[in-house]
Amino acid sequence: MVIHKIPSSPATQWVFMHHFRIQTKHSTSIFVNLTAQTAFCIDIIRTFKSSTLSSISRFEGLYGDRNARPDSEYVYWEQLETRSRHFEWDIKPHFHPRLCQLFFVEKGQFMFMESSAQQQLEGPCLILIPPASLHGFSYTTTVTGSIISLSDSLLNTLFPEAKVLAPMMGKVQFITRFSAPYTAQRVQHYMQAVEEELFDNQHQAEKRRMLHLCLQQLFLVLYRLWLQQEEVSISTDTISLVHFRKLQELIRREGGHKTVMQLAQDLHITPVHLNRICREIAGKAAGQLVQEHLLEEARKYLTYTSYSISEIAYLLHFEYPNYFARFFKKHTGLSPREYRDGSNEVKTPS
Repeated sequence: MVIHKIPSSPATQWVFMHHFRIQTKHSTSIFVNLTAQTAFCIDIIRTFKSSTLSSISRFEGLYGDRNARPDSEYVYWEQLETRSRHFEWDIKPHFHPRLCQLFFVEKGQFMFMESSAQQQLEGPCLILIPPASLHGFSYTTTVTGSIISLSDSLLNTLFPEAKVLAPMMGKVQFITRFSAPYTAQRVQHYMQAVEEELFDNQHQAEKRRMLHLCLQQLFLVLYRLWLQQEEVSISTDTISLVHFRKLQELIRREGGHKTVMQLAQDLHITPVHLNRICREIAGKAAGQLVQEHLLEEARKYLTYTSYSISEIAYLLHFEYPNYFARFFKKHTGLSPREYRDGSNEVKTPS
């Protein structure tokens, strides 16, 4: 048996000439001259079980497009029902390593699927899906809405100091309550403003700047709605938020196997300072955030792959499988096998 070690943050590089392109009425993309970016990729473990393959789909671009390579200023708008109808209203669990997506469901019912849970939702509803977040949908045929997808690097360009987005980018967010001045109709207006700017071929002057302003306005409204719904109090300390956002990126990239001491060293701050930042912004210690990430990754593997418990322990950087089993049971009350058996009973419909 040969097991190839899986790097904690494998990446590939590509460089290509960028260009500006406007497509059809129902799907729009914009590319602007910028430098190359690094694309996240996942290596699949190769073991004696040659049939052990992940059932989780990964798309650099949009769902169903395995050839797309979005660049650093990629923005895409489309009607929700266009792609969903093509896939018979069933979007299987998948993730986009470098894309952030914003779904606005105007009306209709649908099932949203994450790594360990499903929930029934109904429009109007706004869903923020950060990069590398596992998600899937099962729509009714009456659903209408729109989707905006943009590269994570563009999001960093729009909000370079991470003043507002970092606190809500750690997981998928659902906005189901709208009230004046940010009603569902007004949110729809901001979504349409992005669409209109992408399609407007008559006013080319400062088009990039105008598009950025439309996106900034949309995400700031989203942030205000999130604050209103969650009733959270977020520190406005810019430096702390920058550290927190970098911590989130480190945890995602390093797979949660680094200690708090090592993470603090990477951020050039002390562990005490790091924990203080995490408690101010997330209400949790840094170690808790690492553990939550590990549990979320474990749930994904147990629910959507056929990897053995030992292989999952290896992928998550546990020294021994029983260490992983003990960790998982301590935080969930179930052994990994019990959790897998239970999730298979309520697994995503095919």
